[in-house]
Amino acid sequence: MKLTVLMAAILLTATGAQAADTLAKIASSNKITMAYRESSVPFSYLDGPSKPIGFSVELSNAIFAAVKTRLNKPGLESAWMAVTSQNRIPLLQNGTIDLECGSTTNNSARGKDVAFAINHFYTGTRLLVKTNSGIKNYADLKGKKVAITTGTTNMLVVRKYNEEKKLDIDILSAKDHADALLLVESDRASAFAMDDILLFGLRSNSKSPAELEVVGDALQVEPYACMLPKDDPQFKALVDGVITGMMKSGEFEKLYNKWFLAPIPPKGLPIGLPMSQELRDNIKTPTDKPAT
Repeated sequence: MKLTVLMAAILLTATGAQAADTLAKIASSNKITMAYRESSVPFSYLDGPSKPIGFSVELSNAIFAAVKTRLNKPGLESAWMAVTSQNRIPLLQNGTIDLECGSTTNNSARGKDVAFAINHFYTGTRLLVKTNSGIKNYADLKGKKVAITTGTTNMLVVRKYNEEKKLDIDILSAKDHADALLLVESDRASAFAMDDILLFGLRSNSKSPAELEVVGDALQVEPYACMLPKDDPQFKALVDGVITGMMKSGEFEKLYNKWFLAPIPPKGLPIGLPMSQELRDNIKTPTDKPAT
């Protein structure tokens, strides 16, 4: 019995030391570094030079406020760093960033390298096309060029679908969402395959929204969540507490309405996407369950 108690104490001490890593790092440097995406409308995007805004940016700011309170550091500094689909996980793993709330899918494969907070959105892969393209679903893409952002789960989903359906799609890898949109606008690609909400956001802020439309069935519904350093249960508990607290208080739904239903910068146009049933269910019973 004494040995069991001793082992438990050792494990508890080890866990506590490990759990404090991120908060201890932030406290030591007196700075938290949060990541943002430059064109993940309306989650995280730029409104002017180096000014990140969006739904996920506001979640990050709420987490920053909670960290200041936890550490009792009212003068704690916040730094923002732009990331891409390709470098967001390595930058979190090597400690360059402490938190990434953008438009990142919570899935089992990524869960081997990083941790995820409570899910805060659900989406599926659809297509952004020109309204005069004649494309209405994936079958219409046979033999055509399709842009997809490098380093995204959408790339894997579409490649698999392409092989299964033998559509002979020519996939063009884009550096980021803005580049993929440009490929469609300039007729170098017939479609941009991406999370539907990002497509709605990109369309609303494009040069000619009326010339673009989102079409097709949703391939594989996936959850979004903030990405955190792996094996840090104390920091995850803090972040989860912030998000679930917002969900319980009603603040989360107000934030959703602000960014998905009301007019947003820079053009003052609404995306007009009501909250999905999956997200409403998640608010009632928060979960960090990953996509497969």
